Amino acid sequence: MAGPYCAMLLADMGARVIKVEPPAGDSTRSMAGARGNDSAAYNAVNRGKLGVVVDLSHDKGRAVFKRLARSADILIENYRPGVMRRLGLDYESLRPDNPRLIYASISGHGQTGPWAAKGGFDLIAQGLSGIMSVTGQPGGEPVKAGIPVTDLGAGLFAAIGILAALHHRHASGTGQHVDTALVDAGLALSVWEATDYFTTGESPTPLGSAHRMTAPYQAFRCADGHVTIGAANDRNFTKLARLLGRHEWIVDPRFSADHQRVVHRSELARLIEAETIKQPRDHWIAELEKAGIPCGPILNYADALATPQAVARQMTVDVEHPTLGGLRTLGTPIKMSETPLEPRRRAPMLGEHTDHVLAEAGYATDEIEQLRYAGAVM
Repeated sequence: MAGPYCAMLLADMGARVIKVEPPAGDSTRSMAGARGNDSAAYNAVNRGKLGVVVDLSHDKGRAVFKRLARSADILIENYRPGVMRRLGLDYESLRPDNPRLIYASISGHGQTGPWAAKGGFDLIAQGLSGIMSVTGQPGGEPVKAGIPVTDLGAGLFAAIGILAALHHRHASGTGQHVDTALVDAGLALSVWEATDYFTTGESPTPLGSAHRMTAPYQAFRCADGHVTIGAANDRNFTKLARLLGRHEWIVDPRFSADHQRVVHRSELARLIEAETIKQPRDHWIAELEKAGIPCGPILNYADALATPQAVARQMTVDVEHPTLGGLRTLGTPIKMSETPLEPRRRAPMLGEHTDHVLAEAGYATDEIEQLRYAGAVM
């Protein structure tokens, strides 16, 4: 997911992205709900790309790939370290023919270090980076984050690195190798957790919905559900205490300062919940908003994607697909005034643009047919 997601972000920003797939296609094409070689999952991370099929196990296929790389600005690969080197398609092999090439490698553990050759998926990286050790309820079984946070994080960090490398190339004229890893992404995103460990020397543990560095900042039970309350500074806490009719909390030494509220987080949460349980969620949201205290409901995805704000921000878009029909997908979270992103283009069919891309690379029609007959492309 990391490589396709990274490339999709660049495609949304206007890059011309060529996705090179093996003859069997990207494995996400066969995920749940697939129709032939197409699935909603594949479209979710491959929109806006041109699709070609090249067999990299074939000598002629590798020659095609090298030819495409000679004129590319950026190459993104998501293999286990060593695979591209064995194919003769690693950065050092391609750089002599294209010194301006920005070559991004995304892997489980990175291109260096004693674990570089190990395989890595998001689940594994969440475990190794510590994320699973702080996710869930206190004393509960290990739980992974509900979204593939290290996959997406590695893709995002790769996109940032690529953009920085483009800026450097504009000044220097030379490309470089960008290396990001799922486990590194998980560690890099663990800002509060790592800070807690560095400060106390003790590994942090799960806190449910609570915050590690401030309180109260979590979900609280109401008469008919839950409300999230972010009274994460002295001013908002004072507002909350007054709203709940508990003025004594403001001067209580356990709660009068943020660092003390963190120490007594569990006790404070019980006291707050003893009040919030008396009224339904919507009552508290109305009162909290009136008082200027950040708050909100806990929505499922059906509701989250349909809020007036999500609709106004175009966080869902409709795409027409040849085999899947009308396809609803996520919009882009990046809004730009002069160069707006375009998330409405569908993902390519398997091998849809092979002939077009190879012709642009200088292959004659009969050469493409010969490559197809040899099994090098499809």
